[in-house]
Amino acid sequence: EFKAQFGDKPSEGRPRRTDLTVLVAHNDDPTDQMFVFFPEEPKVGIKTIKMYCQRMQEENITRALIVVQQGMTPSAKQSLVDMAPKYILEQFLQQELLINITEHELVPEHVVMTKEEVTELLARYKLRENQLPRIQAGDPVARYFGIKRGQVVKIIRPSETAGRYITYRLVQ
Repeated sequence: EFKAQFGDKPSEGRPRRTDLTVLVAHNDDPTDQMFVFFPEEPKVGIKTIKMYCQRMQEENITRALIVVQQGMTPSAKQSLVDMAPKYILEQFLQQELLINITEHELVPEHVVMTKEEVTELLARYKLRENQLPRIQAGDPVARYFGIKRGQVVKIIRPSETAGRYITYRLVQ
Protein backbone atom coordinates (compact mmCIF):
# COMPACT_ATOMS: atom_id res chain seq x y z
CA GLU A 1 0.00 0.00 0.00
CA PHE A 2 2.84 2.40 0.94
CA LYS A 3 4.80 1.54 -2.21
CA ALA A 4 1.71 2.01 -4.37
CA GLN A 5 1.01 5.46 -2.91
CA PHE A 6 4.54 6.85 -2.50
CA GLY A 7 6.88 4.63 -4.55
CA ASP A 8 10.00 2.79 -3.45
CA LYS A 9 12.84 4.64 -5.20
CA PRO A 10 14.11 7.45 -2.93
CA SER A 11 17.04 8.03 -5.32
CA GLU A 12 14.50 9.06 -7.99
CA GLY A 13 12.55 11.25 -5.57
CA ARG A 14 9.80 8.68 -4.93
CA PRO A 15 8.87 9.06 -2.19
CA ARG A 16 9.89 12.67 -1.61
CA ARG A 17 10.41 13.41 2.07
CA THR A 18 7.73 16.12 2.00
CA ASP A 19 5.18 13.52 0.80
CA LEU A 20 5.66 11.67 4.09
CA THR A 21 4.26 14.54 6.22
CA VAL A 22 1.51 13.09 8.38
CA LEU A 23 -1.08 14.35 10.87
CA VAL A 24 -1.59 11.93 13.76
CA ALA A 25 -4.07 11.87 16.65
CA HIS A 26 -3.72 10.39 20.13
CA ASN A 27 -5.61 7.10 20.64
CA ASP A 28 -7.20 8.21 23.93
CA ASP A 29 -8.00 11.79 22.83
CA PRO A 30 -8.59 12.31 19.07
CA THR A 31 -8.50 16.10 19.55
CA ASP A 32 -4.84 15.82 20.69
CA GLN A 33 -3.17 15.99 17.28
CA MET A 34 0.33 16.59 15.98
CA PHE A 35 2.15 16.85 12.66
CA VAL A 36 5.22 14.84 11.70
CA PHE A 37 7.30 16.75 9.14
CA PHE A 38 10.12 15.35 6.97
CA PRO A 39 11.98 18.32 5.43
CA GLU A 40 13.80 17.79 2.09
CA GLU A 41 16.90 19.84 2.88
CA PRO A 42 19.66 18.04 4.84
CA LYS A 43 20.18 20.96 7.26
CA VAL A 44 16.93 22.73 8.16
CA GLY A 45 16.84 26.52 8.32
CA ILE A 46 14.49 29.08 9.83
CA LYS A 47 12.56 29.48 6.55
CA THR A 48 11.39 25.86 6.72
CA ILE A 49 10.43 26.21 10.40
CA LYS A 50 8.31 29.28 9.59
CA MET A 51 6.61 27.37 6.76
CA TYR A 52 5.75 24.52 9.16
CA CYS A 53 4.42 26.95 11.78
CA GLN A 54 2.24 28.58 9.11
CA ARG A 55 0.75 25.18 8.26
CA MET A 56 0.23 24.38 11.96
CA GLN A 57 -1.52 27.73 12.43
CA GLU A 58 -3.80 27.12 9.41
CA GLU A 59 -4.86 23.71 10.73
CA ASN A 60 -4.96 24.79 14.41
CA ILE A 61 -2.35 22.22 15.53
CA THR A 62 0.07 23.13 18.34
CA ARG A 63 2.48 20.16 18.38
CA ALA A 64 4.84 18.77 15.74
CA LEU A 65 7.85 16.53 15.25
CA ILE A 66 10.49 17.43 12.69
CA VAL A 67 12.58 14.50 11.43
CA VAL A 68 15.79 16.02 10.02
CA GLN A 69 18.60 14.39 8.06
CA GLN A 70 21.64 16.25 9.44
CA GLY A 71 20.38 18.78 11.94
CA MET A 72 19.26 22.38 12.12
CA THR A 73 20.93 25.75 11.84
CA PRO A 74 21.46 27.54 15.17
CA SER A 75 18.85 30.18 14.26
CA ALA A 76 16.30 27.44 13.46
CA LYS A 77 16.96 25.77 16.84
CA GLN A 78 16.51 29.13 18.57
CA SER A 79 13.22 29.70 16.76
CA LEU A 80 11.91 26.40 18.21
CA VAL A 81 12.69 27.71 21.71
CA ASP A 82 11.11 31.11 20.96
CA MET A 83 7.84 29.51 19.82
CA ALA A 84 7.75 27.08 22.77
CA PRO A 85 4.66 28.30 24.63
CA LYS A 86 2.43 28.58 21.55
CA TYR A 87 3.86 25.84 19.30
CA ILE A 88 5.77 22.80 20.51
CA LEU A 89 8.13 21.53 17.81
CA GLU A 90 10.48 18.68 18.67
CA GLN A 91 13.44 17.78 16.50
CA PHE A 92 14.75 14.26 15.91
CA LEU A 93 17.60 13.13 13.69
CA GLN A 94 16.56 10.50 11.18
CA GLN A 95 19.28 8.16 12.56
CA GLU A 96 17.75 8.38 16.06
CA LEU A 97 14.50 6.90 14.79
CA LEU A 98 15.92 3.96 12.83
CA ILE A 99 15.68 1.76 15.92
CA ASN A 100 12.81 1.78 18.41
CA ILE A 101 14.79 2.18 21.65
CA THR A 102 11.82 1.20 23.81
CA GLU A 103 11.95 -2.32 22.37
CA HIS A 104 15.65 -2.86 23.19
CA GLU A 105 16.25 -5.59 25.79
CA LEU A 106 18.30 -3.30 28.06
CA VAL A 107 15.72 -0.49 28.15
CA PRO A 108 13.16 -1.05 30.93
CA GLU A 109 9.45 -0.34 30.46
CA HIS A 110 8.58 3.35 30.96
CA VAL A 111 5.02 4.43 31.77
CA VAL A 112 4.00 8.10 31.90
CA MET A 113 1.83 8.64 34.97
CA THR A 114 -1.34 10.76 35.10
CA LYS A 115 -1.73 13.61 37.61
CA GLU A 116 -4.10 11.45 39.70
CA GLU A 117 -1.61 8.56 39.81
CA VAL A 118 1.18 10.95 40.88
CA THR A 119 -0.99 12.42 43.66
CA GLU A 120 -1.83 8.91 44.87
CA LEU A 121 1.85 7.86 44.74
CA LEU A 122 3.04 10.90 46.72
CA ALA A 123 0.30 10.35 49.35
CA ARG A 124 1.07 6.62 49.67
CA TYR A 125 4.79 7.20 50.33
CA LYS A 126 4.32 10.56 52.11
CA LEU A 127 6.64 12.33 49.69
CA ARG A 128 6.85 15.70 48.01
CA GLU A 129 7.42 15.79 44.26
CA ASN A 130 10.92 17.25 44.66
CA GLN A 131 11.97 14.19 46.72
CA LEU A 132 11.59 11.83 43.74
CA PRO A 133 14.68 10.75 41.77
CA ARG A 134 15.14 12.66 38.51
CA ILE A 135 15.27 11.88 34.79
CA GLN A 136 16.43 14.47 32.27
CA ALA A 137 13.93 15.83 29.72
CA GLY A 138 16.65 15.19 27.11
CA ASP A 139 16.88 11.49 28.02
CA PRO A 140 16.33 9.45 24.83
CA VAL A 141 13.32 7.57 26.25
CA ALA A 142 11.83 10.81 27.66
CA ARG A 143 12.19 12.43 24.23
CA TYR A 144 10.65 9.36 22.58
CA PHE A 145 7.52 9.64 24.76
CA GLY A 146 7.41 13.46 24.53
CA ILE A 147 7.54 13.79 28.31
CA LYS A 148 7.60 17.34 29.69
CA ARG A 149 9.20 18.82 32.80
CA GLY A 150 7.19 18.12 35.93
CA GLN A 151 5.72 14.82 34.72
CA VAL A 152 6.49 11.57 36.55
CA VAL A 153 7.57 8.33 34.87
CA LYS A 154 7.11 4.85 36.32
CA ILE A 155 10.05 2.61 35.31
CA ILE A 156 9.54 -1.16 35.61
CA ARG A 157 12.72 -3.26 35.53
CA PRO A 158 13.04 -7.03 35.75
CA SER A 159 14.96 -8.10 38.87
CA GLU A 160 16.54 -11.49 39.60
CA THR A 161 15.93 -11.17 43.34
CA ALA A 162 12.62 -9.30 43.52
CA GLY A 163 10.95 -10.38 40.28
CA ARG A 164 10.46 -6.79 39.21
CA TYR A 165 11.68 -3.46 40.51
CA ILE A 166 9.60 -0.30 40.12
CA THR A 167 11.07 3.18 40.40
CA TYR A 168 9.49 6.59 39.84
CA ARG A 169 11.30 9.52 38.27
CA LEU A 170 10.45 13.20 37.99
CA VAL A 171 11.29 14.77 34.63
CA GLN A 172 13.75 17.61 35.16
